[in-house]
Formats: sequence, structure tokens, C-alpha cells
Amino acid sequence: MGLQPLEFSDCYLDSPWFRERVRAHEAELEKTNKFIKELLKDGKNLIAATKNLSAAQRKFAHSLRDFKFEFIGDAETDDERYIDASLHEFSNFLKNLEEQREILALSVTETLIKPLERFRKEQLGAVKEEKKKFDKETEKNYSLLEKHLNLSAKKKELQLQEADNQVEQNRKHFYELSLEYVCKLQEIQERKKFECVEPVLSFFQGLFTFYHQGYELAKDFNHYKMALQINIQNTRNRFEGTRSEVEELMNKIRRNPQEHKRANHFTMEGYLYVQEKRPAPFGSSWVKHYCMYRKETKKFSMIPFEHRSGGKVGDAELFVLTYCTKRNADTIDRRFCFDLEASDRPGVPVTMQAFSEEDRKLWMEALDGKEAVSIIFQIFFYSAQLDKIGFTIIKKCISAVETRGINDQGLYRVVGVSSKVQRLLSLLMDSKTCNEVDLENSVDWEVKTITSAMKQYLRSLPEPLMTYELHGEFIVPAKSGSPESRVNAVHFLVHKLPEKNREMLEILVKHLANVSKHAKRNLMTVANLGVVFGPTLMRPQEETVAAIMDLKFQNIVVEILIENHEKIFKTLPDATFPEPISMSVSPPNAPPRQSRRQGQRIKRPLAVYNLCLELDDADSHSSPREDTPTGSMDSLSSQSPTPAFSSSPPGLLDGNDLIMSSGDLAGWTTNLPAQSRPSMVSWMNVPPANPAAANAALPTFFFPSPATGTDTPVESVAHRKARAVYPCEAEHSSELSFQIGAIFEDGKY
Repeated sequence: MGLQPLEFSDCYLDSPWFRERVRAHEAELEKTNKFIKELLKDGKNLIAATKNLSAAQRKFAHSLRDFKFEFIGDAETDDERYIDASLHEFSNFLKNLEEQREILALSVTETLIKPLERFRKEQLGAVKEEKKKFDKETEKNYSLLEKHLNLSAKKKELQLQEADNQVEQNRKHFYELSLEYVCKLQEIQERKKFECVEPVLSFFQGLFTFYHQGYELAKDFNHYKMALQINIQNTRNRFEGTRSEVEELMNKIRRNPQEHKRANHFTMEGYLYVQEKRPAPFGSSWVKHYCMYRKETKKFSMIPFEHRSGGKVGDAELFVLTYCTKRNADTIDRRFCFDLEASDRPGVPVTMQAFSEEDRKLWMEALDGKEAVSIIFQIFFYSAQLDKIGFTIIKKCISAVETRGINDQGLYRVVGVSSKVQRLLSLLMDSKTCNEVDLENSVDWEVKTITSAMKQYLRSLPEPLMTYELHGEFIVPAKSGSPESRVNAVHFLVHKLPEKNREMLEILVKHLANVSKHAKRNLMTVANLGVVFGPTLMRPQEETVAAIMDLKFQNIVVEILIENHEKIFKTLPDATFPEPISMSVSPPNAPPRQSRRQGQRIKRPLAVYNLCLELDDADSHSSPREDTPTGSMDSLSSQSPTPAFSSSPPGLLDGNDLIMSSGDLAGWTTNLPAQSRPSMVSWMNVPPANPAAANAALPTFFFPSPATGTDTPVESVAHRKARAVYPCEAEHSSELSFQIGAIFEDGKY
């Protein structure tokens, strides 16, 4: 049961039960006062904690913004550029979030703290003052009454009458004060219900607004996040392929370092200890130098370097070699020594010490010493050639794969047993047994054995299918330029290949394109096929870590070939296309997204986002994004005007419909620079039977207008055309703005 009401008539009776009810009201107000006091304390602590959290978040954002990844090599892939820029994007996201949190902290003070403090001071404080007066008047009234009752009846009538009047006046004053106090108590009991709760409601409204703003920021960020996940997965896939290549190279060099010596302009280089002679009492000392020799010019240079002293490098010394002779063991107390004589110091030999006898032999051979020893390395290859048998092998393997295993998961990534692969390859490469091998109907050969044999054959060619000569030129466009320029460059270079190489490459790439069309079942998307066949088709002439770092760009070239095979192999390149740029030119590393102005809040997504979402939701027959393996959804080269996939749901095959591809979504959500951004929409090029009727039936597409928050319809007015009914303003320079009546034709504005 709640508090009993205080009746005004009870003020005149002032009964014990009335006093109990007054004390109950007073206790309730005291409890309310303590509650508000504790709530104010917690609210101020909340504000302080919010500010501390905001400061920590901002510091975290600054740390993200100030860091930049370094890359190995002379260029980054598009995926790597997006990953590099992601830290700055995360920083901007946190900055925008903390701006909203700062607004929340200020609103807590204005909407919660100040109103509650005002209520506690003005209302509850006033009741306390009234209580003091009431208690004081109660004491005064009853003290005067007792004193009055103690007056002697023998007093004069005039004195008694004056005393009666005084008591009566005091009683009236007490009753008036009691009435006001009771009224105030009940007023505050009712007032506190909204005076206390309304500020709390305002606080929660501000809190909900903050969380809603966070939700909006996260929603705006979701498209970038999805694209970044693809970039990360693509980079991880390339890393896995690169790591295996690096480990294989490391093991090869570990087994025989001299076989994998890097090709450079020095005939020989390495560490030698050089004898430095001192005056007689001090003898001589041996100092380690890094030495380099060029046989063509006979120039010998050496630089003192000591690893144990923190890698301190001394002054370089250069001289022209006259001759080199081996030091016999009976002439010096050290092993592995030989003498050099410089042309500017005749008769003054310099004694050097190698690390081993084998090392000394190599130096003596390079320096044309008297006892130079030649070391012959033999490299064995399979007898694979681009001849009739080679084409037969590839065609038989492709036919078997497409007949038996086109839907096998991990096709070309799952390897066969090495002994079986070698046996199959030996049978296929023998002209006597090649035609007898039945790959399509025989159960003796697994699909993984056939795919591994085909890859092994391609690796065994004396020269990769895309040749050593053009290797560097193929790599260049993959490192820079717009998607269209990359395709044109690869198109141009493919037609520079020898005829047999181009013919074999066309057969293979056509097959890989067919494999990628079954990616839902075999999981081998264009990006995954690029990882598998990049090193096979474009292996470098020299195995180095730098060459392995270019594997990711080889993969991109293969992706471009697969996605654009019809154009590249069925049409001739533009005769006016310029020669590819030199490898020495560093490609521009343009940031993938343009940062917004400082302090500007992220707005709602533009038309392209909502258009994509609407089509995805309505398109129940099209392939959902989740059906494709993570990281394999889009290849790097798919960020081109050509859609990433051509499958269209029923009802969207009319020539007047606009289709949004997943490649477009990835391109737009990563906010690529304007020169490399793909088309926002693609027009299905199916000529209508009746153009006039087609124009009349053209649908209207709606784009959200940033200025009004409403949908802006874009009305199609002709085949492959669309007209804007309302204007749309872009948020920054990399996005599209247009006015009323703007015409969009063939993907152009």
C-alpha cells in the first residue's frame, strides 16, 4: 500500500495518526533526496568515464592513423593498397563515433545532471525549509499552550483575555502553516514522478540517439567492411601460395647454395679476411671485408664490415686487379689464402683468406688464378616441348577434367600422388603410348592426378608459356593503371607471344574460364585459379625472393586473361596501343578511398548502395554473396567495366533492365579513385523488337537523394539510356553528381 493522503481537516486535529502520516511522507522525500544525490554522483562518474573512454578511443584512432605498412618489392596489389588504407578508414570511423560520444557526454550534463540538481535544490530544499518552520511552529504552539494552561485562574480578567487572544492567534498561524506544509508535501510527492523521470528519459533518448548514430555509422561502413574482407582473404590466399614458393626456394638454396646464386653484374662477391700488415713489433691483423669483383673490367672493391660491432661499415677501397696466385700452406700459417696484386701497387701483394677450400677455388676461378677450378652444374628438365605431343597432352587432360571433374572441389589445388603423376606424364610424353592413354573413361587415373600432370607438364617446358622475354612486361600493367588499361596492355602483350605459345595459352585459358563458371561447386574462382596458374604460366627466369614477391602480380595477369579471354584471344589489339612502360617506373600508389573532410559525419549511402541492396533482395534467383567462398568472390582484375558474372535471374533479361554486378559492388564499396572505378550499372544489350513499345515500358529506378533523404527516380527513356528525374549531389569528388534531366547512355554520363 502507498502513502496515505494528508487531509487538510486533519491539520486542525493534529492527531497522532496525522503526525504518523506526515512522518511517512517526510521519510519518502528523504529517500528520494538520497536517491537523487546518489544518481547525480553516478551520473557525474558516468560522464567522467565516458570522457576517459573517448580519450582512449581517440588515442587508439590516432595510433591507427599514424601507422603505415611497408611492402616488399616495387609495387602493391590493389588488395594491398586497400588494406594499407584500411587503418586510416578505421581511424576515421572511430573519430566519427567519438564525436557522437562527445555530444552524448554534453547532453548528459544538460538533460540529466542539471535538471535533477535543480529539482533537488528548488523543490526538495523548499520542503526541508517548510519542515523546519513547521517543527518550529509546532514547538512554539504547544509550548505556549502549556504555558497558557498553567495560568492561575486568580489572574485578572483582562490578563486572561489577552492570554486567550494570543494563544488563539498563535493557533491560527500554526494551522495555516500546517495547511501549507501538508499541501507542499503532497505537491512534491506528485511532482517528483515527472520531475525525476523526465530527465532520465531525456538521458536515455540521448543514449538511444548515440547508439542509433553508431548503427548508422556501422551501416555506412558495412559496404567497405565487406570489400575489405575480400581484399584480406585474397591477400591471405596469395600469401599462402607465396610462402610455399619461398620455403621451396629456401630449401633448394639450403641444399646447394651455389646452384642458386643470384645473377648480377659482379662475377664474384662475398666475405674475405684481408691481412693488414703493421710495423714489426705489432705483427699483422686480419680484417673481414665484403669483396666484389667484375671480370670484364678487372675491378676489385672491398668494404670492411664487422657484424659484431653493430654492423659498422668502413670506407670502400677499389683497385684494378693484375694477377691472383694461390698461397701454399708452407708460406703462411693460415689456410685457404691467396694473394692479389693491384695495378697501382705493383710488387705489393694483398693476402686474403677465404672461408673454406671450396670458397677459395671459386674465388680463384673468378679471379683467373693459377689453380682455378671449374665447377659444372647440370640442370635436368623434362623433355616437354610445345609440339604436337604437347598439344595432345593438354587437350586430353582438359577434355578429361571437363568430362569427369569440372565440379570437384579444389580442382587444380588438390595435388595427386607424385609417383602416379610421374607415371602418367611419362606415358603421355611418349609418342608410342600417348594415344593409348584413356583419361576420360579410365578409373585408373584420378582427376587430381590428371590436373597435377598437366601442371607439371607446363612447368617442365624449357621456357614458360608466357616467355621469359615478356615476363617483365606482363608484370608492369598488373602493378598500376586502371582496370581497362590493364586489360588492354595484357591484350597487346599476348599477341606478341610466339604463335604456338599463344595457341596453347588460348586453349588453357578457355578451359580455366569454364572451370571458374562452376565455382559454386568446385570453389575455384578466378582469383583461386590465378593463385594456382600464375607461377606455372609466368615463372621467372631466376628464382629469388624478389621474384616470389611478384607472384601476386603474376596471379593478377592470369585473372585478367581468364576474365577477358574472349576479347584477348578473339580480337586483335589496338594497333595504336603504346608499348608497356619500363619496369624502372614506379607505379602510382593512389589511396583507394578519399578521406572525408575533418569533422564531417558519414552520410547515408548513395544510390549505388541502395540499388545493389534492392536488386539483391528482389533477386531470389541470383547467386547470393554468401554462396561464394570468402576471399574468392572477386578477383583483383574484376574491378573493370565488365560484370564479374553474367548470370541473370528470370525477368531481368529484358534489354531495358539495368543489372548491378558483384564486381560493381566491390568496386563501389571500396570507393576506388575515379579513374579506376567500375561502371555503376550495366545494360543488357538485347535489342527490343519494338523500340517504341520498349521505351513506353521502360521502368523507373530510384536513387536516394542526399539532400532530401528521399528516393530519386531515374527514368529510362531509350534503349541503353536512362534520364534523371531529380538531381543528386555526391559526397566527394570520386562519386557522381547529376542534375535533373541528365542522360546516362551506355554506362556514360
